[in-house]
Parts: sequence; C-alpha cells; structure tokens
Amino acid sequence: MESIFKWILKMKALLDLDIFVRTVESGSLSATARTLDLTPAAASAALKRLEAELQAPLFVRSTRSLRLTSEGERFLAYCRVALDALREGQAALSAERQQIKGTLQIAAPSDLGRNALLGWLDEFRVLHPQIRFRLQLSDRNADLYRQPVDIALRYGEPGESNLIAQPLAPDNRRVLCAAPAYLARRGAPASPTELKGHDCLCFMSGEDVRDRWRFRRGTERLSVRVTASQVANDGDVVRRWALAAQGIACKSRLDIAGDLATGRLLPLCQDWEGEPAPLYLICPDRRLLTPAIGLLRDFIRTRCEALMPSA
Repeated sequence: MESIFKWILKMKALLDLDIFVRTVESGSLSATARTLDLTPAAASAALKRLEAELQAPLFVRSTRSLRLTSEGERFLAYCRVALDALREGQAALSAERQQIKGTLQIAAPSDLGRNALLGWLDEFRVLHPQIRFRLQLSDRNADLYRQPVDIALRYGEPGESNLIAQPLAPDNRRVLCAAPAYLARRGAPASPTELKGHDCLCFMSGEDVRDRWRFRRGTERLSVRVTASQVANDGDVVRRWALAAQGIACKSRLDIAGDLATGRLLPLCQDWEGEPAPLYLICPDRRLLTPAIGLLRDFIRTRCEALMPSA
C-alpha cells in the first residue's frame, strides 16, 4: 500500500482523484461535474487521464449506467486514504498558520534594527513568547526570493515589482542633525545651502556615495551636493559619527528619534523638510502574510507612530 500511496502523491492532478471518488459516491459523473463547477466533458477527461495512468479501466460505462470495475474497487480504497490524508494535512497546516508561534525571519536596515527594532521585538516576544526571530541587519536590500527571509523592513517607496509592500511609517522623512559639541565648535547652518562649509557624514550604497541631499520648503525645492568628510556603508556608523561630533548627518527621523528626544543630536534647518523616507514591510507573496506577521506589522506600526511625535 505504501508504494501505491507514494504513486498517488506523485500524480499531477489530485483533482482527478477527487472526481473519481465523488463519481463513485454520487453514482453520476454529471452530478460530480455540477458539484465541482466543471463541465461533464472536463470531468470525463479527468477519469480518462486516471485510467491512462493506471493502464486499467475504472468504470464500465453505458449511456444509462456507471459501475466500478474490480480494478476500480481496489483503487478506490487507496484514493480515499490518500485524499483523507491530504485533507488532514491541509487542515493541520491551516491551523498552524492561525497560531502565533514559530520562527519569523526578518531583514532590516542596520540603524533601525539596532536602535529601535531590537527593543520592539523583545516587547513583542513578551506578548507572544512562542515566536522566535532570525534577524538579518544590513543596509543592502535582502533578496527575498533567494535568501531565507520572510519579511523585510525597507526605507523608500517600493519600486515596481511583484513584492507586497505594506506601510509602517509613511510620513517618515530624513532630517539634518548634529551633536551639540559639533555645533558649538562650527556653528549651525542657517539653510541647507550653507552645508558646503561643513563636515558632512555620508552613507554609501555599493559604490554610490549619497552626497546629494534634497530639501523642500513649501513649493521650493533645493538640492545640495555636500562635501563628504567621512563615508560609511552602514547607517549606524554614520549615526555614531554624528553622536561623536564629527559632522552633520542627514538621517531618517525614525533612526535618530531617541537621540533627538534626549538632545544628543539636534535638528537643523527645521524650516526645510528633508527627503521622504517612508518605511515599509516587504513580503514576496501575500500568502506568506500569516497572522503572526500581521500582528508584528501592526505592533511595529504602532511603535513607529509613537516615535514620530517624540522625534
């Protein structure tokens, strides 16, 4: 029986098995077709496929009757076992997806991950202790199709792709900031145009140094190419340089919310808005948005909303 069971699982169309069993139970191929919203021809073709794969007739057909052959009677028992097992597996999988437990694999930017997300995940686990996390922190976007990642947190409007993007902090922006010690030593720029006379701390993505900073004030738009005194491909390093009074940074408000709230960093040129930096939860397939991920998404969104006023 085990070999037959394995063979059944290898078959291309499990629907064909279902049609076979339903036809036996109803005694009518037409009734089975109506139940499954199929045409009689499609249901008949399914039975013919089964018989071709088995190389044995399953029914003796006439214009008025349909009865099982001896081969059909023997095969029916195996089909019922296989379909029952598959339905049980489907039900078990569905029940597990509804439970708030298991391992979530998350990719996130380094700065947000270290300075906000770590604490949020600790809080979330207090509420849901059966959840475990595998956290990847990097300022390079994870490849959600190739890497072992369930969801990613990313800044910026998502590009045109098949990825599912759900907003966490849609109003987040970049903000100019510097440590009080740097401003005491060098003075604060009155406008973004004065950044050219300051040490600026820049982020680098690949070989691209982000040294062009953009601002707006009402209908005005301003783009300033700054002089990068120090460059890093890690956002948290840029933040640490700013805290060490080594220059001016242009950071996501979420990343430095705690520093702004405590005065470790001070906002600059506040009549100008920095570039938008909306935060999104990214998932490769909507079917992967389990209840656990939905709860985590709402939890992070709430924490982001609480951070923004303090920032």
